[in-house]
Amino acid sequence: MAGTNDAVHWRTELGGGTSVALIQAGSFRSDAGTLLGPVPWILWRSWAEGELDENRRLLQALNCLLIETPAGRVLVETGIGERMDAKNTTMRGYSGTPVVPAMRTAGFDPATVDVVAMSHLHFDHAGGLLLADGTRAFPRARIVAQRAEWEIALGDNARVVASYDQPELRLVADWGAQGWAEGDRELLPGVSVIRTGGHSAGHQAILVRGTGPGARSLAFFGDLCMRPWSANPRWVTAFDDFPLDSVTVKGELFRRAVEDDWLVALSHESRMPVGTLVPDRDRFRFEGL
Repeated sequence: MAGTNDAVHWRTELGGGTSVALIQAGSFRSDAGTLLGPVPWILWRSWAEGELDENRRLLQALNCLLIETPAGRVLVETGIGERMDAKNTTMRGYSGTPVVPAMRTAGFDPATVDVVAMSHLHFDHAGGLLLADGTRAFPRARIVAQRAEWEIALGDNARVVASYDQPELRLVADWGAQGWAEGDRELLPGVSVIRTGGHSAGHQAILVRGTGPGARSLAFFGDLCMRPWSANPRWVTAFDDFPLDSVTVKGELFRRAVEDDWLVALSHESRMPVGTLVPDRDRFRFEGL
């Protein structure tokens, strides 16, 4: 990606002038029991115990993708951003560099972003749309999220309100409406969104396809595949609003990822955020690069 440097956490060429770089826009903590939902503790304690803090919370990276194609530049996800108040910063264990300064450190100018594509609008994915002073972090970009996601995010369902920062989303609602997606949609040649549902009403995946000899594709499944353990379609979180849909769509998408040899970027993994999915009996396993 032109202009990026060693500050990116991972980078690859997909072919035909399309490249993807990953930067981590800080990290936060999430309750382990809620993250693993219906999965029994005995099945995940062996790998989780070394990561848990005193409040039994797991460390969650805020992974963002910087995509450059011959047709333009796309940012996937914006992290928590710069506007979270001190109380919530402490409560959620948020630390590190927000997306805009992280991008600048990586040599990528936020003002050159053409599209901001978000898997969904939860606070840890859509929090970086505005700078600390309330101005647009990506002034020339259009925001692409599913219309159904905006509707649920700004609704009054008590089950989901805690996952969305509604005051902040209302500040960008008109901006977001300009890029509403309703189902699958190509954003730029080679970059598409696939509506998945499951984790939230309008959750979507992002697929990037290279062209030419040796071309690769990379998929970002959002919070349907946040950490390596998510490769098991039956392992869904208590944050999933439609868990049965998550199980079904994960199985379908993960099979496509195996058949077409997609690279996969995880939304919240800090140590090995990019890898591939491989069959493992009646499920899948994530193998980091």
